[in-house]
Amino acid sequence: MASVLSVNVGAPSPRSGKVTPTGIEKASVPLIEVADPGPRRRGPGDSGFSGVASDFIGSGRHHGGAEQAVYAVAREELDHWSGELGRDLPDGMFGENITTLGLDVDSSEYADEWTIGGAVLRVSAPRVPCSTFAKRMGEKGWVKRFAARGRAGTYLAVVSPGVIRPGDPISVSRSGSGLLIPSLLAAWMGDLSEMRAALAHDDLDDESRGHFTQVLEKRG
Repeated sequence: MASVLSVNVGAPSPRSGKVTPTGIEKASVPLIEVADPGPRRRGPGDSGFSGVASDFIGSGRHHGGAEQAVYAVAREELDHWSGELGRDLPDGMFGENITTLGLDVDSSEYADEWTIGGAVLRVSAPRVPCSTFAKRMGEKGWVKRFAARGRAGTYLAVVSPGVIRPGDPISVSRSGSGLLIPSLLAAWMGDLSEMRAALAHDDLDDESRGHFTQVLEKRG
């Protein structure tokens, strides 16, 4: 049965060459409380707003908000990269709030709903790797390597707030959208054909629709 292996939150930590701190370094905790953080916006010191209580987000410009409220990664994917890199990768290493077990997170479709504990979450966006993630991993060419595998986990919006604990079962209700999260990741990484395919979905989020439309007008 699919379940929660670990729940993780980040505290502010320094970023090399940056004034503002990052919250990518997550630590496991006994439970997390999730709620809709509202639209993406900048808070004090350029920080963002997470859907997880006490979870720090360093850049409100690029991270946080309703469509990136919670980030989930499969433990099996961490294990894959542990073998590839030849080192242990603890739960939370990718900056995820929820480390799952027994769930193929990367077969998720846009708008699938997950019921976990007392919360309901909706699959909302791919995780697009960034330079902060690359610095945390310390691996040459990490952004391209990670994106090329196409199994980056998923962001989740909070439909119903609640508390999530390790061991909670995960029940998935399929949306039937047919829009796979790895396909959306490929679109965000510049695949024009995947952009066109994503735009065919009427319920695509406004940010993705605007970005893909702009790129295709210039390049497509």
